[in-house]
Amino acid sequence: MKTFEVKTKINFGQGALDRLLDFTNERVLIVADPFVVSSGLIHQVTERLKRTQVTYDVFQDVVPDPPIDKIIGGVRRLFEFRPDYILALGGGSAIDLAKGVRKFASEMEPDYKVKLFAIPTTSGTGSEVTSFAVITDPVEHRKYPLSSEDMLPDEAILDEELVKSVPASITADTGMDVMTHAIEAYVSINNNEFSGALAEKSVEICGQFLLRSYSDNNDTHARRKMHIASCLAGLAFNSASLGLAHGMAHQLGAKFHIPHGRANAIVLPHIIEYNSRIDKLSRSSRTYDPCVQKYCNMARIIGVSNLNEVTTIRAFVAYLQFMNHEMGIPSNVSGLGVVSEGEYFAAIEEMAEAALLDGCTETNPRVPTKKEVMELYRAIW
Repeated sequence: MKTFEVKTKINFGQGALDRLLDFTNERVLIVADPFVVSSGLIHQVTERLKRTQVTYDVFQDVVPDPPIDKIIGGVRRLFEFRPDYILALGGGSAIDLAKGVRKFASEMEPDYKVKLFAIPTTSGTGSEVTSFAVITDPVEHRKYPLSSEDMLPDEAILDEELVKSVPASITADTGMDVMTHAIEAYVSINNNEFSGALAEKSVEICGQFLLRSYSDNNDTHARRKMHIASCLAGLAFNSASLGLAHGMAHQLGAKFHIPHGRANAIVLPHIIEYNSRIDKLSRSSRTYDPCVQKYCNMARIIGVSNLNEVTTIRAFVAYLQFMNHEMGIPSNVSGLGVVSEGEYFAAIEEMAEAALLDGCTETNPRVPTKKEVMELYRAIW
C-alpha cells in the first residue's frame, strides 16, 4: 500500500505574506540567513508582525548546508526565547536549519510544541513542503539528507515579492534544482500517480518560465510561476524521493562547496544517459528500461519529443545542456574553477562511496556500482 499526504498548508499568490497579519500577540522566532537581514528583505516580514503586536526575535547564524553546531545554537536560542512559532525566512539552508532546530528541541522537550512556517526567498529547494533537510559534517566533508515527519513545516508562504531581487546566477542554479527535483522524483522507484502529476506540472512550468525568470527580475508572472514550480517539485519528491544526481551532487557540495543547484545542473544530463542506457552511440532497441518512457514523457511536456526513444532522450539531454548554457552554468566541474584537477580526481573514490550511501541514491531507477559512479564523476570533470 502507498500513501500520499499534503500536510503543509500553502499560502501563495499576490499578497501571500499578509497571512502573517493573522498572528496576534504570539512570540515568533525568525530564522533568517544573513543576506535576508542585511538586504532589508526581512522588513517585509517584521513590518507585518509589528502591526499585530507580535513579539519577535531574529536568529541569523545561518550558513549554507548548516552544520550541526549551528543547529545547536538555534536550539539554544529557541529555549531562551520560548516562541509559539518559528518563521524560517530564506533559502533552503535557513529552512533546513529551522527544521533541525524544531526537531532537536522536540526531542529534548517533547511537551513543548512550536509551529513552523517556511517562507522561501529562492525558488529552488521546495524545502517549505518537505520533511527533508540536509545538514553537513564539516569534519568528514559529508552531507547528510535527513527525513522525518516532524520536520515538515505546518505552513508555507510563497510570495513572489521575496524573489524579485534574487541575482540571475542564483535564479539559474535554483531553477535547475527545481528541474532536477521534478525529473528525479518522476523516475524514482517510489514514484506514484500523485507525485508524477506534480512533477509533470513543475517541469511544464520550468520549460515555459525559467528562462524568462532568469532574464528579467521584474517579470513578476514568471517569478510567481517558478516559485510555484519549486513547491510542486518539493511535494513530488517528498512523496517519491530523488535519485543518483542528488546523491552525487551532495558530495560535490560537501567536498568542494559547489552550489547544490549548479552541481545538479552539471550532473543531471549524465544521469539521464546513465539511467536510460542511451548515449550518443546508442541505436534503437526493441525494449527499454521503464525510466526511458518517463524521460520521453518529460521531453514531450517541454516540447522536444523526437522520432523515437533514442532521439528523444538525446534531444532531452541536449535541451538541459542548452538551458545550462543559456544561463551561464558550465557543462562540467572544471569550468567552475573551484578545484584543481588533481584534488578532484583524488577525491573521486571517496565521493563515489558517499554517493552510494546517500539516501537519495536508494530510489534511483538504476542501481549503480561504485565503479560506475566513479566513471560518472570522471565524466563530469
